[in-house]
Amino acid sequence: MSSTLKELQDLIQEKYGLDASQVDAHTSLRASGVDSLALVEFIFDVEDRMGITVPDDNPKMDTLAELAEAIDRVRGKNASEVQQTA
Repeated sequence: MSSTLKELQDLIQEKYGLDASQVDAHTSLRASGVDSLALVEFIFDVEDRMGITVPDDNPKMDTLAELAEAIDRVRGKNASEVQQTA
């Protein structure tokens, strides 16, 4: 499990009281009881906590695994930009 996925599981447990064992990383968050508005709010919380902007290139993104993958791409891009300016 990636550290990003673990961070997301911790945050979703904190915000919605959903235990990590209740939320499969590859199952729709909507199927776990998180509606579309709550999902958008969750993504905003993730962005605030992690200091990133999650790209909206996948409007159907609604699993923790998809979100973790998008965050890892952003973090990787940000890290390579920092290295290039150093």
